[in-house]
Amino acid sequence: MKPEPPSPATGSDADAANSNSRHSNVALLGLAEAVAPVEVTSQSFDERLSDTLKSLNLPRGLLQRVAGVSAKRNWERPTDYIEGAASAGRQALAESGIPAEKIGLLINASVSREALEPSVAVAVHDSIGLGPAAMNFDITNACLGFVNGITVAASMIDAGQIDYALIVAGEDMSRVQEATVARLNRDGITREEYLNEFATLTLGSGAAAAVLGRADLHPEGHRIHGGVSRAATWNHALCVGDYEGMFTDTQGLLSNGMRLISDAWHEAHENDWNWKDMDHYIPHQVSNVHVNALTNAIDIDESRIAKTYPELGNVGPASLPITLARTAPKMKPGDRVLCLGVGSGLNTAMVEITW
Repeated sequence: MKPEPPSPATGSDADAANSNSRHSNVALLGLAEAVAPVEVTSQSFDERLSDTLKSLNLPRGLLQRVAGVSAKRNWERPTDYIEGAASAGRQALAESGIPAEKIGLLINASVSREALEPSVAVAVHDSIGLGPAAMNFDITNACLGFVNGITVAASMIDAGQIDYALIVAGEDMSRVQEATVARLNRDGITREEYLNEFATLTLGSGAAAAVLGRADLHPEGHRIHGGVSRAATWNHALCVGDYEGMFTDTQGLLSNGMRLISDAWHEAHENDWNWKDMDHYIPHQVSNVHVNALTNAIDIDESRIAKTYPELGNVGPASLPITLARTAPKMKPGDRVLCLGVGSGLNTAMVEITW
């Protein structure tokens, strides 16, 4: 059953509002991806689940036809996502030309982690060799963590607390994939149970990083102007996951997520943001279904939407920066870019960059 928004007495769409962030002196200076080396095709999942598909009278090729996902990637070892994040961080630093010792803040935005504590950020900080003055911590907010990290780091740069920040996200989805395949192959599974975990099979692994810095020191950088965020947290039970599996009310998540994006989008345009004709839209990567729903929700040109999910699947919070990194070579100076997504919970965020 789809959650209903709260009544006006407890906070409704009528009295909700976007959170706005506007940045005056922040630029994106470096961007990099670390590619997980092992390809996992959607066809391989069909082969491993062939008995279940036959018993439930489900066709092969659902991941390819419905989601548009033909492959994902995994690390050689599940814990390699930490070094993947560090590798992406080192590459982003090299691209930016900023020495590691000048980084004042490291934010790790990954969902993946090995323990409740310490943070993943401490392992990445140590692997890169950042200095003891570099603050470091995790921001965990489902698939929005990287976008939230950009906003936090940019705000600290504008406030004069730091000159440079490094944001990373490394994800491993191999363990949840294996647990899900084992569960979907169990005796007695129902069609409904299978479809509730179908989205888990779109998940992939990878890592990305970005360096932010003061724009007045780097006129060559890509200006980060700011953006909006909005919450609809009465939907917090629609998608719940851990290494044992991800359980999703697919239709509820889609419809409520698109409603949230639409509300945020329209209010943003009432508050002087103008994103109706961007050169590039960089959304969080999920599936064909979500791209179609997004174009309908906010009426944007699909040809301007960057897509990496066909070959990478959904890499959690690393999806958006990976997609930005892969699209960047096509961008021209002056191009307007909008990064946007929805994270389980539900939350949405949008950030504007000029290339």
